[in-house]
Amino acid sequence: MFRGIRGATTVEENTAEQIDIATREMLQTIIEENSLKVEDIVSALFTVTLDLNAAFPAAAARKLGWQSVPLMCCTEIPVPGSLPFCIRVLLHVNTEKTQEEVRHVYLHKAVQLRQDLQNS
Repeated sequence: MFRGIRGATTVEENTAEQIDIATREMLQTIIEENSLKVEDIVSALFTVTLDLNAAFPAAAARKLGWQSVPLMCCTEIPVPGSLPFCIRVLLHVNTEKTQEEVRHVYLHKAVQLRQDLQNS
């Protein structure tokens, strides 16, 4: 089966190091929480808020060995009052899990985005 898994995290400042660390933490947590392997990942769409431009989140995924996974980075719609310094991902994965069994991951200040989807 093909499923979508959401994740989001935040950083404290716009640096390549913080974007890299936060993105890898988010992706590794999604992988662990959903018992995935890299070959299960079909593709990943990353978004960042307009205040983050020091690095591509996709570069962090490549450091995790996602060499053959199609990755894309975009900017988030700048809705007034939305959460700043936020990195989001939508992973498309092959899994036997039902939609209800999929575990979405929201870390740091991003926990406020979708508390209804959090399983942990």
